[in-house]
Amino acid sequence: MTTDQTAAAPTSQAVPDVTTNAGDTRLWVERTGKRRYTGRSSRGAEVLIGSVGDEGAFSPGELLKIALAACSGLSSDSALAHRLGDDVQVTINVSGMSLEEEDRYPAFLETMDVDLSGLDPTARERLLTVIHRAVDQHCTVGRTLEAGATVSLTVTGER
Repeated sequence: MTTDQTAAAPTSQAVPDVTTNAGDTRLWVERTGKRRYTGRSSRGAEVLIGSVGDEGAFSPGELLKIALAACSGLSSDSALAHRLGDDVQVTINVSGMSLEEEDRYPAFLETMDVDLSGLDPTARERLLTVIHRAVDQHCTVGRTLEAGATVSLTVTGER
């Protein structure tokens, strides 16, 4: 490097390492039939993947929606349990229709169902603020969907 050149400072827009996953977990899908796949993790988890309407399987779009709802739940779980108890019941419904002509989802709706009746109005508002802040700051799936992400596909095998 010459004296005129300076190293670029890292930015929040730096290219992330896309060759690894959190915890070095390996993730993959295997074809198990016509338009049927099984998603797997190196931790032993499995999920059946197929088309919308396939009995016993999630479609990829349904998995995306479930990932969003689960991320919101996990992001807010500590606050919910702290204020409402470790046995708090929470259900997060998620929906969104795809635009067929664009083959994408333009929007999602999440509805968190949790009993807040035991809280006074001030505590209730404070918890709602904490839930929204936790999800906004820590739900990686939601933050990725809002910001967008690049996707790269490499096809390997004999040619």
